Amino acid sequence: TAFLHGDLEEDVYMQQPPGFSDPTMPHHVCKLRKSLYGLKQAPRAWFDKLFQALLQLGFQQSSSDASLFVLPGPTPVMVLVYVDDML
Repeated sequence: TAFLHGDLEEDVYMQQPPGFSDPTMPHHVCKLRKSLYGLKQAPRAWFDKLFQALLQLGFQQSSSDASLFVLPGPTPVMVLVYVDDML
């Protein structure tokens, strides 16, 4: 479900899904406002949203591993992001 929370930065359109198509407008398409699982932009959209949230919390992205975030302090906190096949 993580991929469902990403915000799209470009316009993405899709055909009307089966069972939800409008019979009076069968050739109309849907403009997506959020990413969908399986959409090729979904991993990037989700990661960008998580990236911004971690930065606002004070985390710093590792220069050696883009999926590692460190919150410096007396007791450092490390977050390693792994979703699906992306590390």
